[in-house]
Amino acid sequence: MTDLTKLKISEARDLLAKGELSARELTEAHITAVEGFDALNAYIVQTPEKALEMADAADAKIKAGEQKGMTGIPVGIKDLFCTKGVETTACSHILNGFKPEYESTVTQNLWDDGAVMLGKLNMDEFAMGSSNETSYYGPVKNPWRKGDVDTVPGGSSGGSVASVAGFAAMGATASDTGGSIRQPASFTGTFGIKPTYGRCSRYGMVAFASSLDQAGTITRSVRDGAIMLESISGFDPKDSTSIDMAVPNFEAALTGDIRGMKVGIPQEYHLAGMPGEIEALWHKGIEWMKEAGAEVVDINLPHTKYALPTYYIVAPAEASSNLARYDGVRYGLRETPENGGLIDMYEATRAAGFGDEVKRRIMIGTYVLSAGYYDAYYLKAQKVRQLISDDFARAFEQCDVILTPTAPSAAFAFGEKTDDPLAMYLNDVFTVPASLAGLPGSSVPAGLDADGLPLGLQVLGKPWDEETVLKVSEVIEKAAAITAAPNEWWR
Repeated sequence: MTDLTKLKISEARDLLAKGELSARELTEAHITAVEGFDALNAYIVQTPEKALEMADAADAKIKAGEQKGMTGIPVGIKDLFCTKGVETTACSHILNGFKPEYESTVTQNLWDDGAVMLGKLNMDEFAMGSSNETSYYGPVKNPWRKGDVDTVPGGSSGGSVASVAGFAAMGATASDTGGSIRQPASFTGTFGIKPTYGRCSRYGMVAFASSLDQAGTITRSVRDGAIMLESISGFDPKDSTSIDMAVPNFEAALTGDIRGMKVGIPQEYHLAGMPGEIEALWHKGIEWMKEAGAEVVDINLPHTKYALPTYYIVAPAEASSNLARYDGVRYGLRETPENGGLIDMYEATRAAGFGDEVKRRIMIGTYVLSAGYYDAYYLKAQKVRQLISDDFARAFEQCDVILTPTAPSAAFAFGEKTDDPLAMYLNDVFTVPASLAGLPGSSVPAGLDADGLPLGLQVLGKPWDEETVLKVSEVIEKAAAITAAPNEWWR
């Protein structure tokens, strides 16, 4: 009990229930941790006064016998989620000063359960990036270093994973469009879960690619992930893609028993040139599955090789459409050139407000949607997307879950891939296929590389079967038994 920030959500929940800890005490410890966390640049807005008010309300809720899984738990919120009265920019200059008059459904669900907001977390601008180097507010540093070299935390949920791995939040909201929960979780030794598309409401999330964006969580254990995921899930009539389906008790699924389960190993994920450490970790994961009583089966996902190009047509196209709303007229940044007209104002605002990576994706998206190219690129990409989804459907006739590496490498140094967009995009090679198919997936800390940096394994499940994903994830977590943690060099 010497450092309350080291508690897991499940541990804190039990202590709060017994009256051995108050939400205010827990929140005060985390506020202190956040204030000493500047070296990592994970928080772009801190809300200590609001946090203490929410903690006091949580204590009252617990005293009244109304405690839920997240009551009194201090969390960080990715800046993609609108928070009423608290600046929300998606880490883009073009939304400078925007304070929403409404709350996202995901965060409202957390507040209804009594969770406590510590602040808003840094991210890649509009969630476009795999290293958290595109944020207007500067890059986030990974709590795990490669010797004395700073490494990226992954993206786009870089602030989310850094805050949780660095003990400055017990959990964090995150979002996954092509891997933005799973890849950074792998880079930071945290547990990340992306639920089935439609499980969590997208209302109040700043849109990137509407048919792909899905909210999820980052925590320090699978059990914590189950608790937090249950809190943020549920039907929302304000989101037309939200599914009216009961939310299971995800924590109850953590039985540890996967005997007789079939685990699929896709042959297409054995990439040429993949580091030996990643391949070895995957084989170790396969052995853990066998030792736990599961049957391992080879499966084929033949259209996997088309997933990345398909994603980088569909996602920029949707981004081009979604980001057209940022024009300097109604909210956010406005640049007004001298003697200029309306079009000049639009151009100047967007030129100053969008970063290079966002501009690149808008231009790609606008191109593939343009007359004469729509059929050749966007329409064809949507057809290939269906083929990828069909591959998974056939594979799940043979197995219950799929096991793969999460990312093709451990965390890399800053600047290592910024000059080569294609090299950066390859970070998502294992995560994008499931995103295109809308499937639930997790990244579980499973090992360390030769430099002591975390590596993750990815578990993919059938639509709406987050329970099995969580169950298998916990088996991996216990088998891996990772005890290493960042050396807290930032303190």
